[in-house]
Amino acid sequence: MLLPVEKYIQDKLERKKSEHNFRQLTNTTGLIDFTSNDYLGFAKSESLKAKTTARFSENSALKNGSTGSRLLSGNSSFAEELEQEIAAFHGADSALLFNSGFDANYGLFSTLPYKGDTVLYDEAVHASIHDGMRNNKAHCVSFLHNDVADLEAKLQQATGIKYVVVESLYSMNGDFSPLVEVAALCEKYKAALVVDEAHTLGIFGATGSGRVCELGLEKKCFARVMTYGKAAGAAGASIIGSISLKDFLINYCRPFIFSTAMLPYQLVAIANAYQQMPLANNERQKLEWIIQKFSHEMNAAGFAVTSAPNSPIQIISLSGNEKVVATANYLQKNGFDVRPIKHPTVPKGNERLRICLHSYNSEQEVVALAQLIHKHLHA
Repeated sequence: MLLPVEKYIQDKLERKKSEHNFRQLTNTTGLIDFTSNDYLGFAKSESLKAKTTARFSENSALKNGSTGSRLLSGNSSFAEELEQEIAAFHGADSALLFNSGFDANYGLFSTLPYKGDTVLYDEAVHASIHDGMRNNKAHCVSFLHNDVADLEAKLQQATGIKYVVVESLYSMNGDFSPLVEVAALCEKYKAALVVDEAHTLGIFGATGSGRVCELGLEKKCFARVMTYGKAAGAAGASIIGSISLKDFLINYCRPFIFSTAMLPYQLVAIANAYQQMPLANNERQKLEWIIQKFSHEMNAAGFAVTSAPNSPIQIISLSGNEKVVATANYLQKNGFDVRPIKHPTVPKGNERLRICLHSYNSEQEVVALAQLIHKHLHA
């Protein structure tokens, strides 16, 4: 006889399957990569891997394990020096490392905004931001995606300390926040601007320092979240901002206070990624060319790609979970790793293929992918 909890679990899973929304872990080794966030190939770079391994081995002060939280035994001079380097790289006063981008966003938004404050967030921001906001006592209000008029209307009604939260590049849409206009509104209404740069770090800016630096908005941001599992080819994240913000998070942010510190090897991987980013101009140029080639091929095939023309994330809208899953499965069976984005991750009726482009994708791969999409959807 099933326990009540087991029946509850089974019923929920059956519902997922009936909605074509059942998630499973898969191993797509051997498929052509059009789904990972490794935009510049850092994660698969053998030379970067060798440098990281050598640097870690040569530093006798670095332990194998974390040993504890950073407030107990998990801190190191290497971590502190890395934070200083990160802050300088991005034109900020300080940086604080977190185990993941999810932890960083969750920690920031569950800790800082308080009762009587107002958080205005783009409706397309990441789930980690939503989860953080659910755990603060502030009034949290969405504004229409990339709609500065709607943002201003809601800023006019906001009370208390005001926060505005956007992503520089939206990973489910492939489009950019109008950061110049958003920053101007934040200045006008004395709001603290927070920008998640997960998908622009390494790709934009002269040295890969991100979209904010590319636009010269460093001093207009209260805080930025940098995530290292995308173009940086590592894992972890940091929140960069003022020294007082860093001190506040060290004292009040529970995900930082009570989490075991990241592995020392992970710190070295992040440090080496920062050394490599300014040297990756060839990879950035190749990525830009691949993006243009893909857009050309899709337009030639008669598909309206809704992403920004210079975005490494390209979106093809396909209404319905069943249709988008079937298309992704077809592409995978033909050797291309492309994943479906389904409801409820995106609104019902706005399901999509999310195609991530990389500096290591070839022209032949891009052409073949476009042809397969056209063949399947026009069969």
